[in-house]
Amino acid sequence: MTLIKSISGIRGTIGGKPGDSLTPVDIVKFTSAYSTWLIKRNPDKKCKVVVGRDARISGTMVNSLVTGTLCSLGIDVVDTGLSTTPTVEMAVTFEQAQGGIILTASHNPKQWNALKLLNEKGEFVSATDGEEILRLAESGEIVYTDVNKLGQVTFDNQSMARHIEAILALPMVDKKAIAAKNFKIAIDCVNSTGGIAVPALLNALGVKDIVELYCQPNGNFPHNPEPLPENLTEISKVVLKKKAHLGIVVDPDVDRLAIVCEDGEMFGEEYTLVAVADYVLKNKKGNTVSNLSSTRALRDVTEKAGATYHASAVGEVNVVEMMKANNAVIGGEGNGGVILPELHYGRDALVGIALFLTHLAKFGKSCSMLRASYPDYFISKNKIELTPDIDVDEILESIKNKYSKQPVNVVDGVKIEFDNEWVHLRRSNTEPIIRIYSESQSMTTANNLALKIISDIKDILSKMMAKA
Repeated sequence: MTLIKSISGIRGTIGGKPGDSLTPVDIVKFTSAYSTWLIKRNPDKKCKVVVGRDARISGTMVNSLVTGTLCSLGIDVVDTGLSTTPTVEMAVTFEQAQGGIILTASHNPKQWNALKLLNEKGEFVSATDGEEILRLAESGEIVYTDVNKLGQVTFDNQSMARHIEAILALPMVDKKAIAAKNFKIAIDCVNSTGGIAVPALLNALGVKDIVELYCQPNGNFPHNPEPLPENLTEISKVVLKKKAHLGIVVDPDVDRLAIVCEDGEMFGEEYTLVAVADYVLKNKKGNTVSNLSSTRALRDVTEKAGATYHASAVGEVNVVEMMKANNAVIGGEGNGGVILPELHYGRDALVGIALFLTHLAKFGKSCSMLRASYPDYFISKNKIELTPDIDVDEILESIKNKYSKQPVNVVDGVKIEFDNEWVHLRRSNTEPIIRIYSESQSMTTANNLALKIISDIKDILSKMMAKA
């Protein structure tokens, strides 16, 4: 059983012993800590929190515990029911709430669930605030309210409709252009809330021919819910069989978007953001941001448009922070996460779909031809497992020094650039592991670059052991 307590929220497997997994005791404990943080942050207000969930089997149980705990601390709750992460984020500002909690473990399998914590802007809490919430959970400072001050629960079943309306109102979303193309689109919504949101959005955009795959929001994920190529073989076959123009895949909480081309090949989740950014930059001047482990293709597209690309530390909070600092008009992560500040500062597969379809409609050619218009890069993802006693920071410092003649970025681990290639080393926050991502214009070269760094690390380890 697993329980991961981090600044971005509380994630774990359902069942087991308190403190070892995401049990009712842990759910109440961390919801109470978040509530206390919120009350201290808003001493003169009656606090309100928006709650929404994906379709996980444990969702109803977790929702009951979370809403009950919020009320027990005198906080009013707006329950959006089955929802999406970006929908809840937008609902926080619409409701003028002081915070939000999304009940989803994102791309994790069905036995997982999580509490994702939002501030009054509908954005994930900062690292500093996250640390304070974790401190409060262990502090004994939590005091529950008396019966006369309990919070009240109201239900909102219109938040998803408002989200879709806001997307359609964006100047860069061209409903007429999409409808005129008469797209046939296959969708895989992994039996979660994308099964509600994606068909509703496509219908609103004028798409009439939709081939639905796993759109029942019952939480029984038919395959690994992470939208990676190895998990999308079925929709690839469906796209070919049904002669669809493209396939659309979202993860359980609908903040990641993957596209399948008409030939059944993957557009590439790294290229979801690249294509959307290309379209946005054609219509709006401004900079772009992605994290250090995302493809160089975004930088190429950005510089071609005469703008500046910036790389942030890994994590949505870090991407958003850098987007704000550099007036980015589009940003996100290479996992299919698109962030459009004009709508809100959160990864949003729904706005990604609307912008991608507008771009494809105006491009006037096939999905595979659109993909071929972008430079080819290949990312190799590796890791090296270490023993807990090894000083990971010393290893990263040694690698940085070894390649000091190359451009090196140490914002998040160590990223070394070699002309059009790069390698990024990051330590895991939960395990004695160094993750090694490398990118090149061929997979063979990307793999070889990773193997070279792994060899360097092994040499460093040998020297460290010799000194010990």
